[in-house]
Amino acid sequence: MDVKKLVAKAKKGNKEALVQLIMARKDDFYRLAYSYMGNEHDAMDAMDAMIVILYEKIEQLQKNETFYSWSKTILVNHCKTSLTKRKKMVLIDDWQEAEDQAAEIQHSYFQIEQQLDIQELLSHINEHQREAIELKYFHDLDYQTIAKITNAPVGTVKSRVAEGLKRLRRQAGGAVNE
Repeated sequence: MDVKKLVAKAKKGNKEALVQLIMARKDDFYRLAYSYMGNEHDAMDAMDAMIVILYEKIEQLQKNETFYSWSKTILVNHCKTSLTKRKKMVLIDDWQEAEDQAAEIQHSYFQIEQQLDIQELLSHINEHQREAIELKYFHDLDYQTIAKITNAPVGTVKSRVAEGLKRLRRQAGGAVNE
């Protein structure tokens, strides 16, 4: 799939090209939305809104090769705006419920247990560190993309990840400099 060509077609109003781009990474978009929204329904709503925004603003994208980074930024911004509007907090209890729903899909007790351990550990670091670590390691995004999504300098993102990992190691009982 040639992303640049599909983006160029989408910019000319080709809806099918835009759908192809989105469908190629639909699982990535869903996981990203789910990690912010905490439930399937809200994650799907966020993806719907992202698609509308992409369709309306794709001509504003300056570098066609950055389509996926740009679209993930739009998705995260929409999720954050939705959460702020509803003043909804994703509490640890909600994470537990979300993890339970994910378990039904994955049918893997071992994975759930690991995720719960990870979520428990992540509850011991601040929100910015948790977001940076989740985007880096759960969604496999590079520092540059995380910086765009979180609207923070790359150095700050690296610092948040490093400090968050240091705290997680301490919390898990490991040595800091291992």
